[in-house]
Amino acid sequence: MKYLYQLIRLILIVTIITNAVITAEAQTGWQQSTGQWLMEALKFKEPLAFCNEPVPLNETDVKERLERELLVSLSNSDDVILWLKRANRYFPHIEKVLKDSSLPDDLKYIVIAESHLKSSATSGKGAAGFWQFIESTGSRYGMTINKDTDERRNLFTSTQAAIAFLKELYTLFGSWTLAAAAYNMGEDGLRTEMLMQKVNNYYHLYLNQETQRYVFKILAAKLIISNPEKYGFHLNEDDLYKPVQFDRVEIDVNQPVPLYIIAQAANTYFKEIKDLNPHVKNYYLTIGKHNLFIPKGAASGFSGRYENLLKQWNNEKVKSVYTVKKGENLSSIAKRFNVSVKAIMNWNGISSAKSISSGDKLFIFSDTKPKEESNNAVKDETENPVLQLP
Repeated sequence: MKYLYQLIRLILIVTIITNAVITAEAQTGWQQSTGQWLMEALKFKEPLAFCNEPVPLNETDVKERLERELLVSLSNSDDVILWLKRANRYFPHIEKVLKDSSLPDDLKYIVIAESHLKSSATSGKGAAGFWQFIESTGSRYGMTINKDTDERRNLFTSTQAAIAFLKELYTLFGSWTLAAAAYNMGEDGLRTEMLMQKVNNYYHLYLNQETQRYVFKILAAKLIISNPEKYGFHLNEDDLYKPVQFDRVEIDVNQPVPLYIIAQAANTYFKEIKDLNPHVKNYYLTIGKHNLFIPKGAASGFSGRYENLLKQWNNEKVKSVYTVKKGENLSSIAKRFNVSVKAIMNWNGISSAKSISSGDKLFIFSDTKPKEESNNAVKDETENPVLQLP
């Protein structure tokens, strides 16, 4: 019996040790397979090109620069997943415009390097939107950029501008690779470097670090998006964001109109109108013509709903005028009406809380009325409102 107990004990010890060894080997094997997977990801079985211009992977420096950007991208898998999801939403339009313009399809990957397909993307240099235009360049290519509108954030307008810019750069440099570099650092900067270095090949130019890496970021995006499964991203159709679908409406505005009225006329809410029209910066449409995107199917009956809502709002405006009294400021007025100072400023296009005086008339949309005012007094004040909303 004693020997049997010792034998069982020995078997248990051996089993525990064996399991521990197997577990350690499995962990080591997992770690090795991860490393091996990354090594496999860096192997290119077919020639690589950007806009049909070969990438010289036989050059050690070029291969290393591409591998670096590929590894950087793969280490940010959350970003890559969002690339893949957003690409299904936005690429169909970009691809169509490129095809209609007889331009290389590879140019669509520039928008990944620039903004990760985010309309809200900005840079420290003042660039904004999908294609990251700075204000001067955006204006040069026909985009409206002011305190009320920023068409750099409009996919359709900015894509047309980007394509026009890239075509001009290609005409200037005779190479899509150089055109992409110039898109990043500016044509004058690139021309200067080419002149000083006596080199006309992007891969052989010594440039600032951002531009040195720029084309390789685009190439990394192309490799991953073209074959996501190779890099471990297995997304099915339900995982992808649906392509943007919308109706277009044109509105001729003769007075500033609240964006929430557009939303209500489109049977939706403020946020969706802002999401569809990220170029509209504020709470109001300014005077003039506007081409707006509204939810698919909402154009039917939109005009009638819009006119009725606008009429109701104009009636509300007439009843919502308040005359500033001596000694009052925006803070005291906001408190009396139970609204925020910021709301009053937005309703009246006021940029500074100190810019009101006694006798000024303000639009204040609130159910709360000052107790000391009689109905007659309110009527007298609202018969001839003098303010225009922003």
